[in-house]
Amino acid sequence: MEYVQTKVPGAWVGTPRRHADDRGVFMEYYKASTFEAAVGHPLTVRQVNNSVSRRNVLRGIHYALVPPGQAKYVYCARGAGLDFVIDIRDGSPTFGAWDVVRIDDVDRRCVYIAEGIGHTFVALTDDASLMYLCSTEYDPAREFTVSPTDPALGIDWGVAAPVLSDRDRSAPTLDEARALGQLPTWESCVAHYAALGTRVGSADPAGRA
Repeated sequence: MEYVQTKVPGAWVGTPRRHADDRGVFMEYYKASTFEAAVGHPLTVRQVNNSVSRRNVLRGIHYALVPPGQAKYVYCARGAGLDFVIDIRDGSPTFGAWDVVRIDDVDRRCVYIAEGIGHTFVALTDDASLMYLCSTEYDPAREFTVSPTDPALGIDWGVAAPVLSDRDRSAPTLDEARALGQLPTWESCVAHYAALGTRVGSADPAGRA
């Protein structure tokens, strides 16, 4: 597995080595030693989620307050989709920046999203199945969402008519969420990352491994 950091510090894309023969394909989509060498800390898994979405479904922009937040390690077991990471950390040098990665059952890329970063997935196929390894258990009192249609973000979702939940459709814009005090702060995130041992917020402003 090789990890490369995205345009949003704290989010990494992992590309596994695939071993194929006439029986099928085998790969390691998570290996602790390789992950820790890239990111700087181990991934503690407290909950594993599976979401199955029909074509054009958009889930997000979701996040949890820090601390403790909720880091996610995302893998597409079936189908295909676009996985988005959005910097919603108030005070971050890259606040409002976003990046996108295609994840599917062909290249088998994985995405790691550190605590405090917004996350969204758009299904490009029917029955797109995502597995989430989560660092904390779900806590509805600390879970929030930002409007994916916020024009200030200017995100091209890659589908003409994304299908949203009522919650995501009525979510506040990024500026509204900041005014409401609902966003993680860069300061709290950096302190949390430092406690974990991650390289984000270190001397390298891009947080590169």
